Amino acid sequence: MVLNTGIHQFLLLLSCLSSTCTSAEMHPKVPGLVTQRGSGLVNDAIQRALDLVNAAYKRSRDRSKAMLAEGFVSASDLLGFFKHPVAETRTAVRAAELMETAIELIRQMVYTQEKIFMNVTDLLSKLDLQVLAEATGCTSQLRSVTCSNSCLLNKYRTITGICNNRQHSWWGAANVPYTRWLLPEYDDGFSLPKGWVKSKVYNRFPLPLARTVSTAILYTGNENISLDSRYAHILVEWGQWIDHDMDLTPQTASSSSFFDSSDCSSSCDNRGPCFPIQIPDGDPRACESEKCMPFFRSAPACGSGKSGVFSGQLHPREQMNSITSFVDASMVYGSTDSLARKLRNLTNDLGYLAVNQEYSDKGLAYLPFMSKTLQNPCELTRDQSLNTKRSNVPCFLAGDSRANEHLGMQVLHTIFLREHNRIASELHQLNPHWSGEIVYQEARKIIGAYHQVINWKEYIPKILGPDATKQQLPPYKGYDETVDPRISNVFATAAFRFAHVTIHPTVFRLDENYRESPVYPSISLHKSFFSPWRIIEEGGIDPIIRGIILNSAKLQTQTQMMPEELTEKLFQPKESLALDLAALNVQRGRDHGLPSYSAWRQFCGLQEARNLSELIQIFNSTFLAKKLLSVYKTPANIDVWVGAIAEPLLPKARVGELLACLLGKQFQVLRDGDRFWWESDGMFTSQQREELSKVILSRIICDNTRIQRIPVDVFSRNEYPDDFVYCNSSAIPSLNLSLWRENVTDTPCGEVPKAEGAHYFFCNTSIHFECYMGLTLIGPSSLTCDLPTGAWSSTAPICQDTISKSPSLIKMVVIVCGCVFSIILMVTCFQRYRQKHQDRGETVIKCELCIKYFSSDDTRQGTSIGHNTKANSAST
Repeated sequence: MVLNTGIHQFLLLLSCLSSTCTSAEMHPKVPGLVTQRGSGLVNDAIQRALDLVNAAYKRSRDRSKAMLAEGFVSASDLLGFFKHPVAETRTAVRAAELMETAIELIRQMVYTQEKIFMNVTDLLSKLDLQVLAEATGCTSQLRSVTCSNSCLLNKYRTITGICNNRQHSWWGAANVPYTRWLLPEYDDGFSLPKGWVKSKVYNRFPLPLARTVSTAILYTGNENISLDSRYAHILVEWGQWIDHDMDLTPQTASSSSFFDSSDCSSSCDNRGPCFPIQIPDGDPRACESEKCMPFFRSAPACGSGKSGVFSGQLHPREQMNSITSFVDASMVYGSTDSLARKLRNLTNDLGYLAVNQEYSDKGLAYLPFMSKTLQNPCELTRDQSLNTKRSNVPCFLAGDSRANEHLGMQVLHTIFLREHNRIASELHQLNPHWSGEIVYQEARKIIGAYHQVINWKEYIPKILGPDATKQQLPPYKGYDETVDPRISNVFATAAFRFAHVTIHPTVFRLDENYRESPVYPSISLHKSFFSPWRIIEEGGIDPIIRGIILNSAKLQTQTQMMPEELTEKLFQPKESLALDLAALNVQRGRDHGLPSYSAWRQFCGLQEARNLSELIQIFNSTFLAKKLLSVYKTPANIDVWVGAIAEPLLPKARVGELLACLLGKQFQVLRDGDRFWWESDGMFTSQQREELSKVILSRIICDNTRIQRIPVDVFSRNEYPDDFVYCNSSAIPSLNLSLWRENVTDTPCGEVPKAEGAHYFFCNTSIHFECYMGLTLIGPSSLTCDLPTGAWSSTAPICQDTISKSPSLIKMVVIVCGCVFSIILMVTCFQRYRQKHQDRGETVIKCELCIKYFSSDDTRQGTSIGHNTKANSAST
């Protein structure tokens, strides 16, 4: 058998990281092993991998439950509750981790039995490798999909993003790997993070610790920040909001090592998936009990890293994007079908999203709560000793798992939930013949277009500046199916994290006159993390919106990068050790094997820094250049995120030249590679496109809050009251939804045939029918207009209540038998229960459960905290 040299060297390297392998060991002769050995190894490896991975997952679940039950969690635990993969993403992650574990077990077994290093593909047949991939689930994750050419799939996006590109069905879809613009750099050249092997050097020097980079280069005191005179803090909030529409990297579902049960939350050793951030000696946080910050590796993607060997090819480890890449408002609607269903109000046929059933914001809807059957991590962020009579407010449920991270995200989630339902209500009135499904899809399509218009028209030009915007984003020329719209690893892991250094350390809350609220004053940022109870109990969302509109963003400067609120207090519940956002960003880039700052400048055709003088020239700062060199020792080792955010800003921009290149390239492919882009042919009529082009964020805020005065351009820094207008001002145009009315009489084939009891909608030259809830369609589900003859292809179908009008004999038998069985069961149970109580001498039969239920009517009405109303699902 011919050796696959790449995989062979990789598997050898896994065992030779200690540099103890001899030259002879690196090129062994392959012994004549029988074919049966391979099949036996596969079976053993699969079973052991299942046992190890399942056990690690169970340990992690049990630990999380125990921590929540005790009411004490660490910052990493709190973050992990919202980062752990669920549903379809969990399935994809588990498949990759099973595959990696099985491959590692095979490598260990071969070495143990034969005392030589061998290539797995030399030992296993192609069939064995296929069995391994099937058994772990990796095959299903990589299987191609044939895209339907139905009218609906041409009109509306899938929730998962699949089949946006018909030739490459997975491009831009959820739960697929990020794309790479440069090959990754790993410690072993294949899978291990940069910095994993302590003796490893890059360009003659070891990499500095991530925490050292944070404290030496990025840290600044909260009181030392400078404010942005040009832009308001809502610009920062929008950047994070839109980021949550494009990328989410899942971490492993396990918080412990698969092989030795090490707990990543307490261990300071590098044992996958644990890659802790070491705290150096002399650090203010250094102490005997806290020598590292927990850090979990991002989950691998099937077909990469060790799991890539089943294809017989060497693929470096890749990370997965668990949400759709497209700007499609996935943070509102979800990126998996299961979550999308949970977010909808399916109790009626109006196309609404579900809203909170316990509280409202002075009559306006809140996000629904997560299931109360789950333990509530959001309650752990409040000091219970201050008021023990407060109700238990669960975390909010939204289309993105990070919705509860801080108050700013909760506010934007709430606004767009309300806007969807507002649009759906109007569309239903304009088109009563539409089903709830079509109303939902049309409203979702409009909300998606909102995000594209606002992001490309209002946000990107302010970030890139006018010159870079013109250079990086030429005029739109239409959909290009050859453009790969996937999010790049460097964009998700470094480039679009630039705004972390523009976050203000204070959350301002202002009253109706844009002054500090006397009842609910402003709070430090770290007190807003995972605290939806502040929205419910402390004045709703309006005070927070006024705060981010009126107050400035933090200005990024080379001497004031990241405030201590984010480096020393990130996600800190109670008295536990907080995380460090700067160190997390550096460590995440190394976990993903991102090439250096210099490599990315070369990628963008920019000058590289090879020495101190060239660093000074690039950063236009001797002080910063010397500081970078003192920490990294060589310009070639500077982490891309650190170097990119440290560059001087371009004119009228909020990024330097490298970020302008990387962000501009990503936003261009997101636009040009999206078949459902709002300007793409056939997505909207020309009149609808013209109307959508006028959309601005200030109008959406006005329509979905009680705020009465607002700046026209909310992203820019404005003074109150001089730069504010009333919401009914013509300067803030409303969307004319009458342009979405369907004319059911003016068609080439005349009036649409009526189908009693059915909704219908147009799609090109056909009309599609859908019966009301509880009715069954009899006849064709669609009719086509034959343009040459001007006639419909058939008569309209009929919707019947088939159970009550024409029940079949089988249905009647089933119903009758079911009723008889129920009556017999009830009588039998009643007689036994009464006899039991009579034997005890009791004369009264009581149902304690019913008594408890009916006697606790008052307690079931909820508390009166905030604005507690039993809002029904239609309150929009």
